[in-house]
Amino acid sequence: RRGTPPESLELRRLRTKIDTLDQQIVALLNQRAALAIEVGRAKTAIGRRAVRDIEREREVLLRIAMSNVGPMPQADLLAVYRRLFAATRALEAADRSSSQPRDD
Repeated sequence: RRGTPPESLELRRLRTKIDTLDQQIVALLNQRAALAIEVGRAKTAIGRRAVRDIEREREVLLRIAMSNVGPMPQADLLAVYRRLFAATRALEAADRSSSQPRDD
């Protein structure tokens, strides 16, 4: 990159660690998403129609808030989880739609 000062070895080392963590985070998010789909199937099996479980989301947010020791600001961390909930609800809804019999 032109006009950019060269990276120090320390900066390169830190960025490599971040890259490694990013790969782990992606893998964990996908594991969580797969489990959320399974939860949706389990809810369907017991006759629960609602995709969203507000009480469960509150429990998770509370647990996340209590375990956060920083430096990530609480509001930002909770916003990430709210977005994660929305994404997994969409996956659950799509899975339900794809598994319903069609009237062709």
